[in-house]
Amino acid sequence: MKRLILSLIALVMMQSAIADDRLSMLPCPILGGELSNSATTSVEDIDEVMPRMRALGLNTVLVPAYWELMEPVEGKFDFTLIDRTIDVARREQLHVVFLWFGVWKNSMSCYAPGWFKKDTKRFPRAMTAEGKQMEIASCFSDNVLQADLKAFSALMRHIREKDPQREVVIMMQIENEIGMLESARDHSPLAEKVYKKERWAERYGTDEYADEKFMALSYARYVEHLAKAARELHDMPLYVNAAMNSRGRRPGEYPSAGPLAHLIDFWHDGAPSIDMLAPDIYDTGFKSWCAQYAMPLRPQDGGAVKNRLFIPESRCCENSGVRALYAFGEHQAIGFSPFAIDQASEKETESVTKAYTLLRQVFNVKHPLKTWGLLFDQEDRERVIDDNGVVMTCRHYFTLPWDPRATDGTTWPEGGAMLIRLGKYDYLLAGSGVVIDFKTPTEKQQTEQKHLGEDGFAEASGGSIQQAKKHFSGKRLGILSVDEVSIADDGTMQYLRRHNGDQTHQGRHARIGVGEWKVLHIKLYEY
Repeated sequence: MKRLILSLIALVMMQSAIADDRLSMLPCPILGGELSNSATTSVEDIDEVMPRMRALGLNTVLVPAYWELMEPVEGKFDFTLIDRTIDVARREQLHVVFLWFGVWKNSMSCYAPGWFKKDTKRFPRAMTAEGKQMEIASCFSDNVLQADLKAFSALMRHIREKDPQREVVIMMQIENEIGMLESARDHSPLAEKVYKKERWAERYGTDEYADEKFMALSYARYVEHLAKAARELHDMPLYVNAAMNSRGRRPGEYPSAGPLAHLIDFWHDGAPSIDMLAPDIYDTGFKSWCAQYAMPLRPQDGGAVKNRLFIPESRCCENSGVRALYAFGEHQAIGFSPFAIDQASEKETESVTKAYTLLRQVFNVKHPLKTWGLLFDQEDRERVIDDNGVVMTCRHYFTLPWDPRATDGTTWPEGGAMLIRLGKYDYLLAGSGVVIDFKTPTEKQQTEQKHLGEDGFAEASGGSIQQAKKHFSGKRLGILSVDEVSIADDGTMQYLRRHNGDQTHQGRHARIGVGEWKVLHIKLYEY
């Protein structure tokens, strides 16, 4: 048994190393945006939308590849939309991640061609336990697999011919939000045959959670066929995306059995050629979802990465920019991509553009020693980081007492940043809506928190100044300088202005206001 466990660990580490090698193919961190589902169904739409994406500051656009439009007649392929997307992206100096809307899109088989949909005898549907056919093709049908595989292979082969050096198309998503709805698993005759053959009920039980595991492994095995074909035709990073199992829903009430964090072992077992399982984050709890998909193995396993974080879909909103900064800073994400960015308002896309401008700069920093991500809202407003004796208390900007928006009933926009250690007492802070103070551990332990006005004076009397005070011991940290900077392509910092006085609360903290987007270079000293 011990030998078996060690062999499994070695296999996972080897797969992880191979995946990391493939991910190193990516030309840059993905500062992305995903287009709405019908945004590229005509060449006119492609011509209009791609230049707008470049103007928003994206370097990568996630674009659907529609099976129904690519193979409207069985065996006859039309790559007009694929070619136009690549050509316009190349002209606009954008990268593309194609999303294969094949057999499944958001669980359903809505993007399969008409000839596929109508022939349910040849391409059978999944069924509920009651025998109701669903708008979901069964993953247990070899006919379904072969039709999907043929079309996807034709797409990969064509992309290889059109973009052989992967200058434009840098990654592929296989299917979209795979999962079962209405039922936790497929109960069709083909599914039941496999279920009984693998003695699933004896191994895992018969509840909906056991059913979900069965389907997760089955979906993963299906996807592996497409992934292996892609590897042989045009090797590039591959991923699958997941709709989250949130809001207390049970299997069958969300797209069950997809590449969800609690099913990662089944997906790794069934689809070892997939490089990443990626979360589509629309619900609250952004930090929690990120943590579930940024999965390092245990140090005793060699510190390999079990799953790198890539967020192909996130709600496009005014908080998108700070969420991107958090994902890259805290989890060294492969990329971030708000969904339907082509349909978003200017108010919603503004934060994305400004955050990506900052991220382009900090990605130029040479040899950062460590990074953190900060993300705050009205309830989750503080994080304390102890960086080898530098205790940084990081808070939402509205925790400062003098900003009227903090207490006038305004809903706090999220504040967030990427914090980077350059050296001892040397940091970069890039973001919006955050404030940080710096103390030694002994200073932090002994310092009484007082509310001070913007001028540094106490807002109200704290009692008699004659009351007994404990003797302070140890050293303190002070702010040597806070400079607002820009960072050039070669990593050098360009000085813009000095922050001091009121802008640092007379040397007490470094801060970036809500609605401001800045990079601060912070130097400390000990006394």
